[in-house]
Amino acid sequence: MTTDTPDLGTLGIWRGHSAVPPELARTIESSGYGTIWLGGSPPSDLATAEEVLDATESVVVATGIVNIWSAAAPEIAESFHRLEKKHPGRFLLGIGAGHPEAVQEYQKPYDALVNYLDALDEGGVPVERRVLAALGPKVLKLSADRTAGAHPYLTTPEHTAEARAILGPDKVLAPEHKVVLETDPVKAREIGRPPVNNPYLHLRNYTNNLNRLGYSDEEIGNGGSDRLIDALVAHGDADAIAARLRQHLDAGASHVTLHSLPDNADPSVTYREVAAAFLS
Repeated sequence: MTTDTPDLGTLGIWRGHSAVPPELARTIESSGYGTIWLGGSPPSDLATAEEVLDATESVVVATGIVNIWSAAAPEIAESFHRLEKKHPGRFLLGIGAGHPEAVQEYQKPYDALVNYLDALDEGGVPVERRVLAALGPKVLKLSADRTAGAHPYLTTPEHTAEARAILGPDKVLAPEHKVVLETDPVKAREIGRPPVNNPYLHLRNYTNNLNRLGYSDEEIGNGGSDRLIDALVAHGDADAIAARLRQHLDAGASHVTLHSLPDNADPSVTYREVAAAFLS
């Protein structure tokens, strides 16, 4: 087994795990992205990750994230070893505790994460091949102690700087950032605001984090202020978006993953144009 953490590259994409068909996966790889993050709580069989790995040659595939409440750790460990045997060194397991509003069984998430990591240890999933969804200081510290690093979601470069200070210099720090390839800011906000507002501005994990970053309850309420939406959703032409994504690297990220909006649109043009601007 390859125990080294995969080389994620500096730029990746985040997309729902059931929305990356083989042709799109190959487009992402050929455009120069280092990692495909599969979101939306992939089930424990990790079948969608396997399909993306099968369709590509070298890009890393990561989960962003497996929900610990809906995917049992022993089953995840078995799936990890299946993928590792078939595609050595190309899979990174991202796990997280989800949201108390969405999971009936949700209780004491920190303890549950510790127990889940213990079970992954028992199942032989190496520390170097897993990361945690982490926003607050306590889980970021757990990421540093028990995993290869952190995959924060819905954050800003300011959060990235704070996260790096907690993780230390050598851990993976791979924030997600939403993007809209649209130069009209009003149109861009019309696209970006709904998926940010629903559900994230109604989930306390995220609202607490935004409060810590200096956004008031008034800015978070009523769909989010323009200042908040602009902070969370990069928009403009490809060069402007690339510049915003690079701010995460400047703040200490080792990798940044873009989430193209709207989710129901073909993201291929955005992927190609942003990669060309970012990687040039």
